[in-house]
Amino acid sequence: MKWAWMWRGARVSWILLFTLMLSTSGATPWSGAILPGSQPVVFHPAWSDVELVSLGETPPTQGQCAAINRRCFNPQAEQTSYNLTPLLAAGHQGQGETIIIVDSFGSETIRHDLKVFNNAFGLPHMCGEENTPAGCTGPTFSELQQGNTSTNPPPPGSHGTGQENRSIWAIEVTLDVEWAHSMAPLANILLVTTPTAETLGVQGFPDFFNAEEDVINAHLGSVISQSFAAAEETFHQGTAALLNLRHAFEAAQANRVTVFGSSGDFGTANILKTPVKNPTLIPFPTVEWPASDPLVTAVGGTYECTNATTGAGVDNVSPPPNCQVTPGVREIGWVASGGGFSHVFARPAFQDTLPPGSTSIPATQRGVPDIGIQASSRTGVLIYITNPGYSTNVHDNGWYVIGGTSSGSPQWAGLIAVANEMNGGVPLGYINPALYAIASDPAKYAADFYDVTTGNNQTNAAVPGYPATRGWDPVTGLGTPNAAHLLPDLIEYVNSH
Repeated sequence: MKWAWMWRGARVSWILLFTLMLSTSGATPWSGAILPGSQPVVFHPAWSDVELVSLGETPPTQGQCAAINRRCFNPQAEQTSYNLTPLLAAGHQGQGETIIIVDSFGSETIRHDLKVFNNAFGLPHMCGEENTPAGCTGPTFSELQQGNTSTNPPPPGSHGTGQENRSIWAIEVTLDVEWAHSMAPLANILLVTTPTAETLGVQGFPDFFNAEEDVINAHLGSVISQSFAAAEETFHQGTAALLNLRHAFEAAQANRVTVFGSSGDFGTANILKTPVKNPTLIPFPTVEWPASDPLVTAVGGTYECTNATTGAGVDNVSPPPNCQVTPGVREIGWVASGGGFSHVFARPAFQDTLPPGSTSIPATQRGVPDIGIQASSRTGVLIYITNPGYSTNVHDNGWYVIGGTSSGSPQWAGLIAVANEMNGGVPLGYINPALYAIASDPAKYAADFYDVTTGNNQTNAAVPGYPATRGWDPVTGLGTPNAAHLLPDLIEYVNSH
């Protein structure tokens, strides 16, 4: 065992860090079985691919994105694509609500980058951005830093394991903050950063979930976005091990805080991430936690084939090729969208009734994900970042198109912040039962969700994937949101149950 300092809110406490290890056994589908090797439990951020499109503070054109075989979504196009625009135009922009974003380390340049992002797209500026004027009265961006959260790169010539890669977390922070703000422009954002990466294994777990429990108990926000995940099979003792870590989710349910988790970016083919230079493939379909936890709303991903300039209609002409082979289809299940069936949690009651045509969920397994939204970097969202140490050229500063189910968790968090504001500031809290109850009504399901029925999440020929189907499926869940219809129905359901 080892001890570590951790700053928790306004106090310093000793946290006993425990080791969760895997030992040896055969490679059979897991129900408490143990995988080969002695492996530490590891988490990783759930963004999968990022590509520089242009330098400077002016956002790239769609022509520049097409030149690298991609389409790039800005906030206004994304708002339109998921029919959020009517709610925003009616004045429902999440004012008074606070979105909590939890990441390792943070980003030294996020306050500057957020200002440039808002300038570029005409989004409301946030108090707490770089050079915030005196008397600022807008939504607030703030940070709760726990310990040393520097994202400075390691010294030149460092021969470390590469597991504690601080700079990749600057990308995650940028994506989370800029896109939660994009969907709820007047909501506050509280960025909670921890001093240890989950890629280290044992240190990251207690830090993340103790931090979440602290901010929940202090009533600092109404919705949490988690863009990190680890395969369930990295836990030696299955549910028993997870129970030591899911206390934050139990606190969230008790305090009416909605918790989202990205479903992962490996499809069904997850890894143990060790040995570091040759990670071990889990040789059967798996899902990732915390998305697989029934107390978390799991977010899968799609290729978004709407018009990237306007967000409207279907564009089957522009790149990428994925959108050119299915005429008339607005979204396709993303090949790397994490999804499948839990080997730890049984099917929760809210998944007992599914829309017609759904993929069946076994009684002994929780189905993942619950819902979806854009995720592929081929049809990605734009971020602005200048954090040194990310790219090979530390002077790079500009616009990147990015993908991963990490894109979905903050966007859905923004949607629920808007719903909470629409509900008079009364948080919806645990929304999983509401999502499935709405989807079980054929008329509401057709109005509230975009049902994604094409695509497959097999990323490795050795590990079977699942197809997207009508209704619920293990790629995009119930589908993607038609926000102007879904959010009022969520409010109505929660208030009547």
